[in-house]
Amino acid sequence: MKKILIVGEHSYIGEAFNRWMEKWPEQYQIKTVSSREDKWKEADFSGYDVIFHVAGIAHVSADKNLEELYYKVNTELTINVAKKAKEEGCRQFIFMSSIILYGSSSQVGQGKIINLNTVPEPADFYGNSKLKADEEIQLLNSDAFKVVSIRPPMIYGKNSKGNYPKLAKMARKSPIFPNINNERSMLHIDNLCEFIRLAIDYEESGIMYPQNKEYVNTTQMVQEIARVSGKKIHTTKIFNPIISVLSKRVDMINKVFGSLVYDKSMSDYWNWEYCVCDLKESIEKTEK
Repeated sequence: MKKILIVGEHSYIGEAFNRWMEKWPEQYQIKTVSSREDKWKEADFSGYDVIFHVAGIAHVSADKNLEELYYKVNTELTINVAKKAKEEGCRQFIFMSSIILYGSSSQVGQGKIINLNTVPEPADFYGNSKLKADEEIQLLNSDAFKVVSIRPPMIYGKNSKGNYPKLAKMARKSPIFPNINNERSMLHIDNLCEFIRLAIDYEESGIMYPQNKEYVNTTQMVQEIARVSGKKIHTTKIFNPIISVLSKRVDMINKVFGSLVYDKSMSDYWNWEYCVCDLKESIEKTEK
């Protein structure tokens, strides 16, 4: 039986992973500890095979006043938890990093494909705080202490946060939506959880890039959300010239309609079947 400690209470990913692993009660024992008020320091890590670190501040604001806090939580906390895990004899440390290390989405109408040779270039201190943690914990990797940095694209699922619920709300309420040709790498929460389970089973290390099997077109995804919700939505290209101009000045436009994908070859791991649901199934799971 593998014993796993999740560092970070009430995390969307941590709670989803805990529920996912309940399918195999005889193979995994999961516990959670808070990262707040130094409660994680009081925990005895020596009894665990795996430390799964999900604590961190999401990209909620670009306010410069928060920069110090981002580095304190996303960088320093991650490094300190990893060091404690190694010192106390854990065999594996898994860190939730992000595709954000590679900067922002492309402008509307342009492509952006990340491959193994792409050098991380964070667009802001949020991405940089993640990158600094990523780089430092990889230095702790050894044969006895496997360090995994997972750099997922946008994660979505039931009760997820970020851009997906905003698009879903629009799909359910708006009668029209822009028809724009773009490509996004995305990852449903169930696919992520299964990927992490396999990374634990095979005692992996290094930087990993899971994603859904198919790229996502924002317009098609909104249409699918509307269909599952029993709504009709019409798409039009009439707004495209305006959106194209705005994309040069408004970053949020590019987050929705720009492109950002991992080369698919980066996400193949020894024929792992971690994508347990395709896009259509994942949206049905999310919306119903």
